[in-house]
Amino acid sequence: MTCIAIANQKGGVGKTTSAINLATALSATGKRVLLLDLDPQGNASTGVGVGHAQRIKSSYHVLIGEATLDEAVIATRVPRLDLLPATVDLSGAEIELVEFEARTHRLDRALKSAEGRWDIVLIDCPPSLGLLTINAMVAADSLLVPLQCEFFALEGLSQLLTTVERIRERFNPGLSILGVALTMFDRRNRLTDQVANDVRAVLGNVVFKTEIPRNVRLSEAPSHGLPALIYDHRCAGSQAYIALAREMIGRLAKSTAVAA
Repeated sequence: MTCIAIANQKGGVGKTTSAINLATALSATGKRVLLLDLDPQGNASTGVGVGHAQRIKSSYHVLIGEATLDEAVIATRVPRLDLLPATVDLSGAEIELVEFEARTHRLDRALKSAEGRWDIVLIDCPPSLGLLTINAMVAADSLLVPLQCEFFALEGLSQLLTTVERIRERFNPGLSILGVALTMFDRRNRLTDQVANDVRAVLGNVVFKTEIPRNVRLSEAPSHGLPALIYDHRCAGSQAYIALAREMIGRLAKSTAVAA
């Protein structure tokens, strides 16, 4: 089971949109996928059509030990895609978790108890570097970083990479960067190209070749409770996420081969 955390402490960079559509694209290849919603806003849950009334147990209950993964996971309308939903209770989880022993490893232990049930787990992290995101990084094999092409992009990324190094040193030495995905890409904007060029110059091959464009259909899809790949699989945004999923699979295959 491969676990990938989708993280960036900056909000509004396309984390949830990426999580939803990559999970859908990966499940379409035949893989069993778990989309794990760790954001108190619960947008990933809404985006795959799971309403608040259906979220009887959530990632909050799993983290504090009131439910197992089996009890909390919900099957979505997308074949082979399951969801561990989020509820607003998560907003207070960071304070509650402080009192728990091994508070940074709660999610890791929960996922290890379900080893083999899914091929890939994608964790949609909250827009912060708090205890929820740390739990995700401790549980993850690798990190996917959505990066909006804007002026302060690299500054925020440096903070995230510093946190990753600390996680490696203290909790999870095997944590790697799967890649940085450039999101909300607008070729009509000269700043977008400039930022993209700067990011590629600094990070090189860490940056995925695929760029996710600004796309109205990507924004519309969650209001219908559908991933964009199902809402309109022909739109530019959907096609970009299919290409990004293909790149991800290629990188995961290489890392598995190196590990072997």
